[in-house]
Amino acid sequence: MPASPHAFDWRHAYPSQRSPVFARNVVSTSHPLAAQAGLRILAQGGNAVDAAIATAACMTLVEPCSNGLGSDAFAIVWDGRSLQGLNASGIAPRAWTPEYFDRKYGPGTAMPRRGWDAVTVPGAVAGWVALSERYGKLPFADLMAPAIEIAERGYAVPLVVQNKWRMASEVQDLVSQPGFAQAFLPKGRAPEVGEVFRFPEAARTLRLIGQTKGEAFYRGEIADVVGAYARETGGAITAADFASYTPQWVDTIAMDYAGHTLHEIPPNGQGIAALIALGILKNFDVASLPLDGTASQHLQIEAMKLAFADVYRYVSDPAAMAVTVEQMLDPAYLAQRAKLIDMKRAQDFKAGNPVKGGTIYLTAADESGMMVSFIQSNYLGFGSGIVVPGYGLSLQNRGHGFTREAGSANVVAPGKRPFHTIIPAFLMQDGQPRMSYGVMGANIQPQCHMQTLVRMLDYRQHPQAACDAPRWRFNEGLSINIEPTMRPDTIEGLRSLGHQIGDIHDSYQDFGAGQFIWRLGDPAVEGYVAASDPRRDGLAAGW
Repeated sequence: MPASPHAFDWRHAYPSQRSPVFARNVVSTSHPLAAQAGLRILAQGGNAVDAAIATAACMTLVEPCSNGLGSDAFAIVWDGRSLQGLNASGIAPRAWTPEYFDRKYGPGTAMPRRGWDAVTVPGAVAGWVALSERYGKLPFADLMAPAIEIAERGYAVPLVVQNKWRMASEVQDLVSQPGFAQAFLPKGRAPEVGEVFRFPEAARTLRLIGQTKGEAFYRGEIADVVGAYARETGGAITAADFASYTPQWVDTIAMDYAGHTLHEIPPNGQGIAALIALGILKNFDVASLPLDGTASQHLQIEAMKLAFADVYRYVSDPAAMAVTVEQMLDPAYLAQRAKLIDMKRAQDFKAGNPVKGGTIYLTAADESGMMVSFIQSNYLGFGSGIVVPGYGLSLQNRGHGFTREAGSANVVAPGKRPFHTIIPAFLMQDGQPRMSYGVMGANIQPQCHMQTLVRMLDYRQHPQAACDAPRWRFNEGLSINIEPTMRPDTIEGLRSLGHQIGDIHDSYQDFGAGQFIWRLGDPAVEGYVAASDPRRDGLAAGW
């Protein structure tokens, strides 16, 4: 036995399949310590929302390559009677106009990827507070306790997180940002596998958040410090921008498919892409095609491409959209779009005209029947790279989702929400909850919402099998990526249809990672079956 974990060869040469977890109270996310923190809250008398908040707070520490205290978030909650969505995505600072970026960066349409000019007001903390106030049972400060403990005592860095952390440490425009190296490269490098990482500065912030129910973050000490640090290091965001922010409760949007109804958060998010793709697939007999064969995968890819063509053209902050969700999901319009699919060749689709017709995901459920689908993210891994010294506050770069292109629905403007990639999902059947689920990873999210749901509903795969199964990822044009575990004959079949299959060389752009909780029946009797993605260090845990 090696004397220390650093002596192990951590490469794992064998494919493995996780077993589904059956329990009456469940938490599933991409790090075991965070999942266990959620169970701890449930054991203390909290409900699924309390567990989700505690888990989310822990995830900012144990998977910093994907999210942080400066993240955005979305949620869908079944409270036992009804379904409710929460949009806790941030807004642009008041100084942000196309002219501001033109003056600073010169003419163009692209938005900065890193630094202060990619940071919108972070919404995750406000989302935690809003969820707690509406649905929670335990005192809000109690929900921060597990994360504070992890921040102060530290944790041994696991395999997948370490790999993403190491690759991010080699990205110059990230590590050069104010505060990044001090916070995340404490020894001048990323932590090794099994090395303990402590983040006491984040514990300080978590205590302030807990003690003030988020007020210190948006209208107190933390907001003031962020505003001052921005002024010192070239940012335009202010404490007033933080003070003006509130999350939004929203109704979900939905699409019927195979006797079930998939619910997503409405725009400014991309969840509508999964609904469009399913609405297109409804025009085909998907279940008649071999599960992992070329025809089924080609059909799903083409449906997803049609969905993205419209989403990238029309989706933005709802106040700026030229078309409505109802127009984009109109059955007659989607039937017309479905006719464009050629089962014998791949195509590069353009947007139609519907007017005529770096993320973590977690889910929790309790035996009372409450279920929570929750997602929070920086974006592009570590986000903007900005970390506020003394507070452990790493800030997202969701402003990169805007454009400076005149006339675009997604053009940057003060107080506006950008196009967003993170999306929780929720499945209903006959008016009752069936599954809370989600998949992290930029534009793979709606693609995996569709792929895994097709596997479960059309091909009757259980959640863990659907989670383990090989995936494809559409990029743009005819370009796709395919996991090497997919059948070789299927890969060659897709290539013969004209799909351009490339490799992924980006630590952030992978095949996603999902968490699933499927309700079996009466939660107090049959409970749930849960799955966690083997592509991360995660855990589905229950009791």
